[in-house]
Amino acid sequence: MPLNHNLGWVIVPAEKNSDAIMTQTPTILIAEDEDLMRTILCDLLTDAGYRVIAAASGEQALESFAAELPALTISDIALGKLDGIELLDRIKQIDEQALVIMITAFSSVETAIAALRKGAYDYITKPFINEDLLQAVRNALRQAELFRENRSLRRELKGRYDFENIIGRSDALTAIFKLVEKIANTPTSVLIQGESGTGKELIARAVHYNSPRADGPFVAINCGALPENLLESELFGYVKGAFTGAHANKTGLLKAADGGTLFLDEVGEMPAPLQVKLLRALQEREVTPLGATKPIPFDVRIVSATNRNLEEDSLSQKFRDDLYYRLAVISLTLPPLRERREDIPLLARHFVKKYSLALGLVERPLSDEAMQALINYDWRGNVRELQNAIERAVALSDDRIELSHLPPKLQNTPLAIRDLTGRVMTMDELERRHILDTLERENDDKTRVAELLGIDLSTLYRKLKKYGR
Repeated sequence: MPLNHNLGWVIVPAEKNSDAIMTQTPTILIAEDEDLMRTILCDLLTDAGYRVIAAASGEQALESFAAELPALTISDIALGKLDGIELLDRIKQIDEQALVIMITAFSSVETAIAALRKGAYDYITKPFINEDLLQAVRNALRQAELFRENRSLRRELKGRYDFENIIGRSDALTAIFKLVEKIANTPTSVLIQGESGTGKELIARAVHYNSPRADGPFVAINCGALPENLLESELFGYVKGAFTGAHANKTGLLKAADGGTLFLDEVGEMPAPLQVKLLRALQEREVTPLGATKPIPFDVRIVSATNRNLEEDSLSQKFRDDLYYRLAVISLTLPPLRERREDIPLLARHFVKKYSLALGLVERPLSDEAMQALINYDWRGNVRELQNAIERAVALSDDRIELSHLPPKLQNTPLAIRDLTGRVMTMDELERRHILDTLERENDDKTRVAELLGIDLSTLYRKLKKYGR
């Protein structure tokens, strides 16, 4: 499996949901008020290997549905007081994705078609051929399995972008988490600014998967990676014959993201003519595909990202100020890795574990010298650059990752010792750290530590007393 190099901040994969495979026998609810027909249906489906629940009225069927949540409901349209159409409505109120097959007399096909418009999966006319009914049941159950897998995948995706699964506990990162938690439940547009490799798309996904739109699509496009005409057709779509090569209709991403989130990466690179068209679409909440005459409504949340200062660009007229203010209703800036050095050891160990596993190797520890070099380095490429450096080190190392296994530019980094905030440590702080680290490595054997450090045992005790040990 190829390794992912596209994240800025890093996520720890959440555990998969346990309902990955449906192993139990599917339950089918039969709603039929005619005794003979109910018996025929129950026998047919039981013989086919399904678990069957029978209901003699719409009211009884509704009770059974709420209690059992069957994989499929088969209902006659003519059920008496609570008929099949109303039963369908009530079932859909309980579970919007519930699958219902309607059974109707041939003379009531128009009613069955109306049921399809209300969300029924299929309909069968009486008298029916047994195999036709069983095939409709098999088709519906396959659809139910797809629905279930889709829900499971969405839960897994949402779990991946929970904040506890994002590596880093620095104050700067925690502040971003708190802001994202506040804005996730709002429909407002968000602009994420920061250097390349800081994890702008990761935070955009966290906004989406922690919002009410989590069940909708997350659609991403890099506005700086496409030429103007292609970017326009991707965003707005087109109709067949709109231009040479338009052989079929294409849905634009503004519509494809309907009900979800559209992530406009590197939005600062969008050409000026497209900025005008995008602004109008966002204002009107409708888009007109290329070559079309009628606009199409859409409902999306816009999350944008840029490594440029869009406010300055808007003041210098390099970017439309009216579009900037619409995109930056809420604006947040991701700190570069050099401004949150306390996260570097956590990230480094995570990547060591990741690449050791991927390469089938025993996990290697990082030497003190190698870790110090990682902390000291300024990481112009941010987390992405750190990830690449650790991949190299894991591949080159044997028992332990040493400074020599890191890229040459890290080996040449001045090793002035810094703490995790990036501040250069004083000599007293260095001495304290060295003594305490040695004491820990030697399992508190003070005689051995004094010998290793080349000092008297009495001197060691005096320093430990000073350190509160």
